[in-house]
Formats: sequence, structure tokens, C-alpha cells
Amino acid sequence: MTSSDKPGTAADAPAETAGTAGTAGTAGVTPVAARDWASAAADPQYRAAVVDLLGALAYGELAAFERLAEDAKLAPTLADKAELAKMASAEFHHFERLRDRLAEIGEEPTGAMEPFVAAYDGFHKQTDPSDWLEGLVKAYVGDSIASDFYREVAARLDTDTRELVLAVLDDTGHAGFAVEKVRAAIDADPRVGGRLALWARRLMGEALSQSQRVVADRDALSTMLVGGVADGFDLAEVGKMFSRITEAHTKRMAALGLAA
Repeated sequence: MTSSDKPGTAADAPAETAGTAGTAGTAGVTPVAARDWASAAADPQYRAAVVDLLGALAYGELAAFERLAEDAKLAPTLADKAELAKMASAEFHHFERLRDRLAEIGEEPTGAMEPFVAAYDGFHKQTDPSDWLEGLVKAYVGDSIASDFYREVAARLDTDTRELVLAVLDDTGHAGFAVEKVRAAIDADPRVGGRLALWARRLMGEALSQSQRVVADRDALSTMLVGGVADGFDLAEVGKMFSRITEAHTKRMAALGLAA
């Protein structure tokens, strides 16, 4: 993912809850969040859910690499072009780690990614930026929403999978870069702010819609998220999770100088 923007975001919440995830489980049963992959994967439903999760993340990273490479063509200067190329390279490295992990646990990476191609491609088609600034806002806002969601889920995963997921969600440098460039553009022409604020709100809606669609279409993922497998969320926690994600989005908008 391109933009984690860690301070003061929903990204912080799972770190606070990871140690207590699953405490409502059956007495005497070690929570999944305290187990390693070998132990947790003995449950075939949990294994299927993690394969889905890694497949979704892997294709997301590959799509991010492609998008950043395309966005580099819109860059106004050579320095900006080089910066985006560096970020695209980091995204591809994240993809390689996820691809290799899927192969390591005996899964065919392409097959694991395939169910998520339509959703990701649909999102990117619906949110194709018209210029350089819209591309920066998309990477900063859109990708951060997904990163926050995956961090929330990571708190419930086995220790090996959690470590990998958090590693590939590391900020590639897009957060600070996007804030600097967007704020400078708004300072130069305040009218830009209104257009970008509308764009960011559209991104928020599309990202949440696509996420919900993916989870609803994948039984293993939805069962894991709502308590059936691993240390899932109950319905009250789901509401709190989306509240944290929304709050983080509002803070990112403020950092860009945009109204949420």
C-alpha cells in the first residue's frame, strides 16, 4: 500500500488491541493472535481466509505499482517523476513478498489473486484521476483507507501473517510527498481545494463500497471478520472499526488542507 500516514490514524488502533484480541474466546483455547502460522493454519477455514487476505493484498500491491507508474507520466517535473518511480518500486517489492509467501504456504499466487481482480480494477476504473493532483489524493486517501482496514484485520491474525501484513502496509513515502504537493497547489490556487475535496469524498465512498463487496463475496473472509474464524470482530466492534477508519480519513483530509 502506498500511504499509511501512521500518526493519529486508525492505523494505531490495532496495535492497542492486538494483545487482547480473542480474549472472549473459549476458555483454555489460545487465541489465534497468539499463535504462529503452523498452529493457526490447522483450521482449514482460517487458512482459506488468510489465503484470500494475502491474495487481495498481493493484487492490491500489483495494481498500486501499475497505477503509480502511470501517474508518473502526469508528473510536472523530473524530480516528481523520479519520486513516484521510487514509490512504484517499493510497491512491487511488497507484491513480491506476498507472492512469495503464498507460494511458501503451498498456494498458487495467481489463483489466490484472481478473485480480487474485478473489484480492484473496478475501483481504479471508477476513480481514474484526471490530473496529477487527483492522482496524489487518490494514493494518499484511497490507499490509506484500505491500509487502515487491513491493519484492523491484522490484529486478529496469527503472528507470522500479522508481521507480513504490517510490513507490506508500511508507508512508501507517498504520505508526506502528497501532503506537500497538494497543500502547495492549494496555496497557489485556493479554488483547487474545493475540487479535490469532492474528489476525496468520492474516493472514500468507492473504497468502502468495493471493500464491502469483496468481503461479502468471499465466505472465508466474511466469516473471519465477524467472529466465526480466528479472533473476529463482533458487530459492535465492526461499527467501532469503521468509526476509526472514518476518523482517520477526516484527519488525512485536514492534513491535505481539504474539508471532509
